[in-house]
Amino acid sequence: MVTSLQSDLTVSDLLKGDLQLASPPAIYFELKKVIEDPHKSMTDAAFVIEKDAALALKLLKIVNSAFYGFPSRISSVNRAVTIIGLQELQNLILGAVIIERFSDLPGDIISMHDFWARSLKCALISRELDDYLGREYCDAVFLCGLLHDIGQLVFFRRIPELAREVELLVQSKQDITLEDQSAVEDQVIGFDHYRTGAELCRSWKLPDIIVESIRLHNYPDNTGRYFKISAMTRLANYYSKLELEHNAVIANSLGISAPEMEVILEQAYSQFDEIFNLFYSGH
Repeated sequence: MVTSLQSDLTVSDLLKGDLQLASPPAIYFELKKVIEDPHKSMTDAAFVIEKDAALALKLLKIVNSAFYGFPSRISSVNRAVTIIGLQELQNLILGAVIIERFSDLPGDIISMHDFWARSLKCALISRELDDYLGREYCDAVFLCGLLHDIGQLVFFRRIPELAREVELLVQSKQDITLEDQSAVEDQVIGFDHYRTGAELCRSWKLPDIIVESIRLHNYPDNTGRYFKISAMTRLANYYSKLELEHNAVIANSLGISAPEMEVILEQAYSQFDEIFNLFYSGH
């Protein structure tokens, strides 16, 4: 039986003393202030984005991609804000900045390419699930899917030896489930990466829906306010970790059948290559 090597370690310990973890993405909150200020306009929001030329260019490429599928080209940030809205643009910026910020871990620890590929697949599948079920969470579902495993990166950044031990133990098991992986993390570290990711997002003052969708990832029986968005990201996470052949469908609380899921997955994967290349530049 594996025993915890650092039973006195806490999530708070991991989030202290690291500026990259402690400080939230500044541009996200600059935009948040603009959105919440009744005296500010969309032009003010565009100005905030355009101060970072590289980010503005990336956003325009995303807006003009299959992610949205607009029939005519959008050539300015101001136009993009008008068409897709401030909240949506703010979420895209947060996703792009976080991927950039957390793409510099050494390759011998974890493949950042593979990590963000899985996370973007989860985000796209989550988005398609929400679209299929009525777009109830369209303002947040992509980010919920994208950030669901971010606690793993905190582990690899702050406690790489323990994170490696978890990975080795997980790899030694056959047919491991999400619950199994969390159990190994609990045994070795004292808590799992979902709790860690939720606390990181809470410390950044991200919306409750993002924090709770991560925190509740391993609680499929939860029936609280955020149970449905948690169920979406949980289901999307399952499929994002499979190969392209999806012969088996898992039981889910969303009432989605195998044929319906196949359509959802095909739509998500049809966008993946282009979206991945736009969000992840590699290091």
